Amino acid sequence: MARRLPSDPPALPGFSHVHVLGSGGFADVFLYEQNMPRRQVAVKVMLSEVVNDQVRQMFQAEANLMAQLSAHPSILTVYQASVSSDGRPYLVMELCSSTLSQRYRAERLPVPEVLRIAIKIGSAIETAHRAGVLHRDIKPSNILTTAYGHPVLSDFGIAATLTESENLEAVGMSIPWSAPEVLMDETAGTIESELWSYAATVYSLLAGRSPFEVPGESNKSTDLMARITRAKPRSTGRSDVPESLERALNRAMSRKPESRHGSVLELVHELQSVESELALSQTPIEVAMDDWAIATVAELEDRTRVRPGQALPTSSAQRRKRRRPAAIDDSFGSFDNEAGDDKIVAWVGVVIAALIAVLGATVTFTQLQSRSGELPTVSDINATVSGEVVEFSWADPGIDAGDFYQITTADGQPPVQQREPSFVVDAESGENVCISVIVTRDGKLGPSSAQKCAVLP
Repeated sequence: MARRLPSDPPALPGFSHVHVLGSGGFADVFLYEQNMPRRQVAVKVMLSEVVNDQVRQMFQAEANLMAQLSAHPSILTVYQASVSSDGRPYLVMELCSSTLSQRYRAERLPVPEVLRIAIKIGSAIETAHRAGVLHRDIKPSNILTTAYGHPVLSDFGIAATLTESENLEAVGMSIPWSAPEVLMDETAGTIESELWSYAATVYSLLAGRSPFEVPGESNKSTDLMARITRAKPRSTGRSDVPESLERALNRAMSRKPESRHGSVLELVHELQSVESELALSQTPIEVAMDDWAIATVAELEDRTRVRPGQALPTSSAQRRKRRRPAAIDDSFGSFDNEAGDDKIVAWVGVVIAALIAVLGATVTFTQLQSRSGELPTVSDINATVSGEVVEFSWADPGIDAGDFYQITTADGQPPVQQREPSFVVDAESGENVCISVIVTRDGKLGPSSAQKCAVLP
């Protein structure tokens, strides 16, 4: 099918048109040069033939959402929005490159690069979710790259708020990266469906194709939809992709939403763990924190990394009372009483401080001994059977910030590490499903829990 020609660029006050950048179903994107401040920008202009009240509302919503979220370092920056003299709404945006969407098809992207991109884009999606916004079109072509090589998420054109998404009709979708429940019109979008699309996008960057494309076979829309709604994704086919990464993406692309991670952030933490497994520096998670105004940059960056918990150094800023020089009485050769009292008080303070330090060190040493001792043990695992799913759950036995649960199933699959005290297993009627759970810390394994089993009716 022939592609349409781009529309005529509108005359925009303060901007000079350079050339067309790309075309879409609802808009064209042009390169303009802004006169003041002088810089090149991308301008997204709605097509006149599609502009109606609904489209204007969509465009205004996109402008407002982008303005709300574009302060995030991994979300495309929007400079301004308005309506041209010929009545077409437009957005003035940061100029970025779209080469990533061609690169992953043409060459094998290094796993460390994909992990870095995935964590940054995952941070953007999590930030949008925390603001109550669903993107609803997460895919490789909506990941752009700034002039400094930073990936940014773009095109919130069909975004919706979390409260409105169930009442909206999808005005467009990208089938290869759409969750099964979206393709089956069961929902217009949820956090779980965004998680599926996000994982499918990461998979695509690794595999060079969307998860349900089959090389050498028909990959029409109907073929892809049929595979997505009934099948599990194949392996990426890369020997340099760790099993833990394949496993994390497969879980996020489970056909049933309840079998996926609880949030995008949970998957992002798993991706950081894969970075550590590959001896890479962890990519910081860029999620806004409430106490940003009083925290240092180093503290904020440190809090975004998955690492064993450690106590913050205690402050030594307590002021010590300065001793005054002893007042000497020339006639008697003795210390002034007040000075003597101060000296005694000072020495008593030193002795008390020393005792406190010794006692504190003893307590700290005891605590450290306790922490380095036996790890917590998971007990009383509960199993709930619902349809073709078994959900196992347990009470937190007192794990630390850097601890993980390692779940082992009886079917011989590799163990899974996670922070959530629950685990969901897909099963068939009559199947006996069993798991055991171990707390891990700094690479050390604690005592294993008793095995818990459940049989599907």
